[in-house]
Order: sequence, then structure tokens, then C-alpha cells
Amino acid sequence: MNKSVLIALSLLASTLLPVSIAGTVQGSTQAIKMSSFNLSSQKWQNRVLLIFAPSVDNRDYQQQMQLFDQHQNGFTDRDLVLVQVLATDKSYANKQLIDESSVANLRNSFGVDKENFRVILVGKDGGVKRQDATPVPATAIFEQIDAMPMRQQEMRYSR
Repeated sequence: MNKSVLIALSLLASTLLPVSIAGTVQGSTQAIKMSSFNLSSQKWQNRVLLIFAPSVDNRDYQQQMQLFDQHQNGFTDRDLVLVQVLATDKSYANKQLIDESSVANLRNSFGVDKENFRVILVGKDGGVKRQDATPVPATAIFEQIDAMPMRQQEMRYSR
């Protein structure tokens, strides 16, 4: 076989192989499993902080993520799951890739258009506790959570 045919076949194979039918994106060294995410599975287990944005390039989104950067322990201490819901980029729940139908369901549930930035805090009871259209300091979210009766109880029992 001549060299140009081999190159063409290699290129064709590389464009066909990256995505498998099982919803797993194949990387060169590892497979990244896409999972579904729904709020009902989090109820009574975790609080959920949803960040809706058009893309990772959105100024509000970038500012919000910078505000959260130094506070990972605060998220863990408060059983807080961070869900990044992006219109044109991949979306994640606690750094795990979530599928497009989950993203669409979240957008529909909260009525957030693809062009809009929104921060929504959902309590362990499944109720919306706060909504912001601009970036929010992690400390403000933590203070609000810490004032909740369920969190007060958690802090009493964790000592």
C-alpha cells in the first residue's frame, strides 16, 4: 500500500474512533465516562450550587470560578456539589462530565437561557435557597448555608 493511502486511512480511523456508542469519550490514555445528573438524586444528601453560563469564556463565569478557587474545603465541609452548566462547552458536576440531556433538563427546570449567567443554590431539601445573576463570593454562599437550620445541626454533630 502506498504511503498516502495509509495516511488517509489513519486520519479516517482517528476521526471515527473518539466516541463510542456507550456514551464514553475515548481519550488517548483514558476513557471519560459521561453520566447523567439530576437534582432528585442529591436530595437529603447534598446541597447543589449550579453555575449557568454561555461558555467558559464568559467573563462572569470566569470571575465566579476564580471566587471559588481557594474554597474547595468549604464546599466539601458543606456537602456542596458544584455543577457547571455551560451552553457551548462541556458541563460538569464536581468535575465529572455530565451529558447533554442532563444539561437541558437543568436549564429547563430553572428557566435559564443559554445566553444568561446565573448562580443557583439548592438546599438538601431540594428547594432553591438563592439565585444571583452576577458572580458571588464563596464566603457569602457559605455564610448563608451556615445559617440554615440543617447546617446548624450538622455542625453540632460533627464536633
